[in-house]
Amino acid sequence: MLFWNFLNSIGIAPAKSKTLGKIQIPDVYFFDYLRGSFDGDGSVHSYYDPRWKSSFMFYTIFCSASKEHVDWLRATIARLLGLKGHVTKSINQSVYQLKYAKRESVVLLKRMYQNSNSIHLTRKKLKIMKILGIVGESLG
Repeated sequence: MLFWNFLNSIGIAPAKSKTLGKIQIPDVYFFDYLRGSFDGDGSVHSYYDPRWKSSFMFYTIFCSASKEHVDWLRATIARLLGLKGHVTKSINQSVYQLKYAKRESVVLLKRMYQNSNSIHLTRKKLKIMKILGIVGESLG
């Protein structure tokens, strides 16, 4: 019950999908929160763009049904890392997607996985490491 009360006090409430907004979390823990959010509601997508020979593209994406939450994520990432990202809506118009393209993804992912001992989903981290390896980058 104590933990539930704490979560409510910082902005995480039951049935939060469409009502989630700003989370009251100190900057020092933000990227840990972001990594957890990514593990739960995010993805990384990569492909070779057929318009340009050998052009490898990738995106880091955060999803939420709450526009307010996506806007808060974007603003916080911009404030802490100077990244812009862009927001789109899903095809069925029910989910907002905050996307970071190649250069910004590299900066963001390195910060999210800065601590090699952090809790994370192994399958997502392995996929990220493979993508970064293709562009000559690594997490650490």
